[in-house]
Amino acid sequence: MTDLTYSEEFKYTSTNPYHDKLEEFKGFVYRDHEAEGLKGKWNSEVFEREAPLCLEIGTGYGHFMMEYSEKNPEVNFIGLDYRFKRSFSLAKKLSTHPTKNFKYLRAKGERVHFLFNESELDRMFYFFPDPWPKARHQKKRLFQAAFLDQAYKVLKPGGKIFIKTDHDGYADWMIEVMDNHEQFEVVMATKDLRAEHPEHFLAAFTTKFEKIFLKQGIKIKAFELVSKKKD
Repeated sequence: MTDLTYSEEFKYTSTNPYHDKLEEFKGFVYRDHEAEGLKGKWNSEVFEREAPLCLEIGTGYGHFMMEYSEKNPEVNFIGLDYRFKRSFSLAKKLSTHPTKNFKYLRAKGERVHFLFNESELDRMFYFFPDPWPKARHQKKRLFQAAFLDQAYKVLKPGGKIFIKTDHDGYADWMIEVMDNHEQFEVVMATKDLRAEHPEHFLAAFTTKFEKIFLKQGIKIKAFELVSKKKD
């Protein structure tokens, strides 16, 4: 079966009841193709202000999204996740959050080029994704050459991707993908973030999952990529 995720032919389909429940938060939540209709309009029509546009792929329970939005009110922040029930739980939390400089998408990270115009994004965050450790499932990993191609398109010149993972195998996979991809410069790569780069931005906060990994003695792998795109 052909994977249509990256193509115009892809269609979101769902009978999950949480899809309809998310309608309750339509003031800041966009579901499936709703978000794709806003491509190129995020700052001008959605946020209605010019500001650095940031995207977090795999927002999870929203700890980083809420903390970063609150500490950086000057940015326009977009969180994205694909799971229904977790998206609804996070939307409830976001509805009472003190800052409102964010939007939330129930969408797929593989479709960033349908969500954003070329050079529309300033920063991208990708923290503790599902590593899909079994060999037969690794094709489901988001971090692949096709994804980096799309990330390069939607990020501005000098735009950045920040990554953290607990999984050694996925980190090695990422390194291999980056080694074969010339559109980004890897300005920071570590297999032990807090020991080797304790002053780095990525070491300045700890997500819910990260706290668990650190207690287990798992070292955090991290990367910072900068787009080589020219103005």
